[in-house]
Amino acid sequence: MTYQSRMTATLAASALALSASLAAAEEAPITIVINQSPWFPGFQAVVEAYEDETGNTVELDVNPFAGSLEKQRTAVRADESPFDILIMNAGFFVEFYTGGFIAPLQEIDASFELSDDIYTFDDSTCWNAEAKTITCDGGDLLSVPVNPNVLILHYRQDLYDEAGLSVPKTWDELYENAKTLQTDRRYGISQRGQRGTFDVTYDVFPYIWSHGGGIVDQQDDGSFQVSINSEGTLAGMETYLKLANDVGHPSTAGQTQTNVIQNMATGRAAHINSVPAPGLFDDESKSMVVGQVAYAPPPGTAEIPSATPLGHWLAGVPKNISDDNKQAALAFLSWFQTDAAQRAYAEAGSMPVSRAVLESEMADQPEYRWMKAMAEALPNARLTFTFPEATQVLAITELRLNQAIGGEMPLKEALNTAAEEITKVMQDAGYDIPAPELLQ
Repeated sequence: MTYQSRMTATLAASALALSASLAAAEEAPITIVINQSPWFPGFQAVVEAYEDETGNTVELDVNPFAGSLEKQRTAVRADESPFDILIMNAGFFVEFYTGGFIAPLQEIDASFELSDDIYTFDDSTCWNAEAKTITCDGGDLLSVPVNPNVLILHYRQDLYDEAGLSVPKTWDELYENAKTLQTDRRYGISQRGQRGTFDVTYDVFPYIWSHGGGIVDQQDDGSFQVSINSEGTLAGMETYLKLANDVGHPSTAGQTQTNVIQNMATGRAAHINSVPAPGLFDDESKSMVVGQVAYAPPPGTAEIPSATPLGHWLAGVPKNISDDNKQAALAFLSWFQTDAAQRAYAEAGSMPVSRAVLESEMADQPEYRWMKAMAEALPNARLTFTFPEATQVLAITELRLNQAIGGEMPLKEALNTAAEEITKVMQDAGYDIPAPELLQ
């Protein structure tokens, strides 16, 4: 049976379960603005299952990452948003929270609650406007998670078995494994390094965090400290560059997420750190490595264990839509967090946001072997940026990190330059941040 036919069969079975679990209610048509990404086909399939079961209409407005963000920014500032659900990324949701653009879900329906099985992803579903803090302790529930989107290590299980290798826990172990598996036709590892909206910055977090570094760190008292040119960040980037230069793609600075995933799917890479795309790797029509890709949390160091960045996606309802559309949006979000919907989401090839599903018997089935790695990685996952100026900071880090990876600028110079530029952005925004101490 092909991947497509398996997906069709499982979705059909799930639709029966969904029909039994929920009584369909007629709601106003809604439009969801969303980005094109490796997990989108699974979301699209589940939206279609919702339409089939309820008879309600959902239109998907699909865009590139940056395009979706710009449409959301414009929509929430209009007299009436053309979108009823915004799919917000972890790097930017704070901008919409602090701007007061998102409707508290319990103001739409006082009885609405986030299911106990759904991850809050470091409390990113909630916002305390008075304290200006991301917290579910006294904060309003503003969103429902729709995709975990964390980085996990992908490796070729068949090659590991042939070479007698063990799953790496540290970057040093990963380096040695990648060196062993590198050939003239296969990269030891493929890494994303191209400049984008939140591309290379997102992918270097596991390296820099596990070496004690950061970019802009929030302190216990709520203040911020620029740390992109700290010794820890320098060490993390040196580890990234060692892998890239010694056992990686010859043009890492030009590699997009799509390139990285395709390198694995076509057998050109022994390892990648990426958001999971298990449906693609096990699809016989798209992959040369069906059944051969295995998964684990990203490596760490001997001193600091694995930590993966939250690049997850949250569904929020804009304030500037009609009450009927708010109710219709909430109806979809209520349905989406049910166990049956979350299982159908996984069956369609995407990552559920339900702990119960990730830790269920599904994880023991070969096609869902990625679930255990995801469940192991999520407890150590961290938010990346918790201030609304993140887009300005990312414009800096995407450029400077890419220049360092591509050899256009020495690493220390790139980190120092980024630190000075980020400090100015934060100071101009009113933050009390001292001038950075430069690496020598």
